[in-house]
Amino acid sequence: MVYDLCGMEASPEQCYDVCIVGSGPAGGTLAHVLAGRGLKVCVLESGSHRPERFTDKLREVESRGMLIKEYSRERVLGGASSTWAGLSSPLDPVDFRKREWVPWSGWPVAREELIPWYREAARQFRFPAPELFRDKQWMELGARAERFPQWEALQEKIFVAPEPPPDYGREFARIYEGEGIDLFMHATVTRLEGSRENGRAEAASVMAPGGKAFSVHARVFVLACGGIENPRILLNSTYACPGGLGNDRDQVGRYFMNHPKNNFGVVRLSAPIGEAPGYFGFLSLKTGHAAYVGLRVSEVLQEKEGLLNAYVRFEPVFNWSGRESIQALQFFVKRSKLLLRAVKGAKGKRVMPLRDYSETGDDSELMNSRKSFGEIAGMAGKISMDLPMVMYYVYNRLFDRKPLSVREIWLRNFMEMAPDPTNRVSLGDKMDAFGMPLPVVRHVPGELDKRSMAAVQRYLGQELERSGLGRLADRLEEATDPWPVDFDASHHMGATRMGNDPATSVVDRHGRLHFCDNVYMAGASVFPTSGSANPTYTIVALAIRLGEHLKRNLPCHHESSN
Repeated sequence: MVYDLCGMEASPEQCYDVCIVGSGPAGGTLAHVLAGRGLKVCVLESGSHRPERFTDKLREVESRGMLIKEYSRERVLGGASSTWAGLSSPLDPVDFRKREWVPWSGWPVAREELIPWYREAARQFRFPAPELFRDKQWMELGARAERFPQWEALQEKIFVAPEPPPDYGREFARIYEGEGIDLFMHATVTRLEGSRENGRAEAASVMAPGGKAFSVHARVFVLACGGIENPRILLNSTYACPGGLGNDRDQVGRYFMNHPKNNFGVVRLSAPIGEAPGYFGFLSLKTGHAAYVGLRVSEVLQEKEGLLNAYVRFEPVFNWSGRESIQALQFFVKRSKLLLRAVKGAKGKRVMPLRDYSETGDDSELMNSRKSFGEIAGMAGKISMDLPMVMYYVYNRLFDRKPLSVREIWLRNFMEMAPDPTNRVSLGDKMDAFGMPLPVVRHVPGELDKRSMAAVQRYLGQELERSGLGRLADRLEEATDPWPVDFDASHHMGATRMGNDPATSVVDRHGRLHFCDNVYMAGASVFPTSGSANPTYTIVALAIRLGEHLKRNLPCHHESSN
C-alpha cells in the first residue's frame, strides 16, 4: 500500500520486519527482493512522485572543495535513478584488490562473488548482462575504427547504457501495490532511536511537511538514501554513541569519494578519421544499448607505477559540438518516446554511430539540471536561434550516408579518488526545515588522484605519437592550479565503508553496522574504493545480495553470521 504522511494524523501502528529508508536504486532493489516473501516491509521516501518546492529545500548541503550538485540528491520516488542517464559498467578486478600503493584499499568481498548478483541486476532490472562487457563479437559491432592503434600501455573499458535507463520511480513502482509492503511518501527520516543498553535500533524518527512527527518501528533498518544521507542519519542518531550510531571508532562519514570529471586535453589528429563508433559512441539498434569504449592504464602498469584506475573517453569534435542548441534538442528527443522511435526507425536495424557525447548516456549539465517551464521554453528558444546548425546536426544524425571527418578529439576525464579519511561528511551548524543539521561534505582530489589521471593522458600521448595517429595538446601534466578536473559526477561513495576491521570501516561485508546488529547500509556509501565506473550497477548488485542475506537470516537475526 502507498501512504502519504501529508494526509496522515496518526503514526503507523504496526511493527515491520524491515524498514528501508530511501526508494532509489539501492532501496528500491531491496524492496523488490524482499516483497512477497512473507515479511512485513516498509519503505520511507522523503519525497513524492515528482519534485516539490519543500522537499527540494531538503537537498541543501554545504560543500568544502568540490561542489555537490543539487540534482544529485533528488527527493522523489526512485531517488537518483530519476536523473540517471543509464551508463553502466562493473568494477574492474583491480578495484577490489588490496593495493599496497593505495592506503585503506581492498574490499572484503571478492569480485567473483558479485558476478551472480550483476547477472541478477541484468535479469530483474534491465542492466546489461556481465557477459556483454567482454563479448568480443558485440564489441566489434561498434569498434570499426579506421586508424586507432593496438594499445600497449592502455586497456579498453566499455560503458553501456540500456535504452531507456531504469527509473525506479516509474518503471518499478508497481511493487508497492502488492501484499506485505508499504510505501510512505513525504517521510523524512531524521534519526534512528533505540536502546542505550544493547545499541539496537527500535524506531525511525520521521518528519512530514507541516511539522508532523511519526515513529516507524521495525526489527531491522536499512539506510539506502545515498552516500551523503546515510552517514548524516547515523551521525544524528546519538542514542547509543555520542558521536553517532556506529561511530564508536570515528569512522562514520570518512573516506568520502566521488568521480571528478571534466573536459581537458585535445587530440589533434595527423589525418582526419571518418568513423570509430566504439571510441566515439554507438547505439546498437539490435540490442537497444548505447555504448562507448574508454581507455585506462593497464592494471600491470597501475601496479608498477602506483596509479589509480582513472580513464578517459574520446569526444569527436564536430561543427555543432558543445553548442547548447544541440543539447537542448537532445533534451527534447530523449524525453519524447515518439521522437526517439522516429530517430531509430530512420536508421534501421544496425549500428548507429553517435554524434555527440550526450547521446551515449552521459548527459550534459544543461540536460540534467532541473528546469522550470520558463527554462524549458528558453531551451526551445536556443534551438530556434541556432536553427541552421540544428538542422545541419539533424541531417547528419539521420542521414549519415558518408562518414564525417573528425580532425580533433576532446578528452573527457574521469578520476578515481583514493580513500582518504579527511574527505568526509560531517554535521554542520546550519539546520534544515526539520531542525536536522545540514551535511557538510569536504572532498578534494589528492596528489595520487591527480597523478593517476595525468598518467592516462601521458600514456595516451605516447601511443598516439608512436602510431603516427596524432598528438595530445593541453594535457593535464601541463595544467596549472586550480586542478581542472573538478566536477561532481553525482557518485557519492565511501562514507559508511565496508570492511572486516571496525577501526577502519563502518559496516561488515554484508553492510551491517559493526556496533549495531540490526542496522544495515545499502548503496555506494559502503564502497571501500570507488574505481572509476559508474556505481549504480554495483549498487544494485550489492542490494540484491543484501536482500538475499536478510531473507536467509531475518527469522533468527540475532544469530546472523558474517
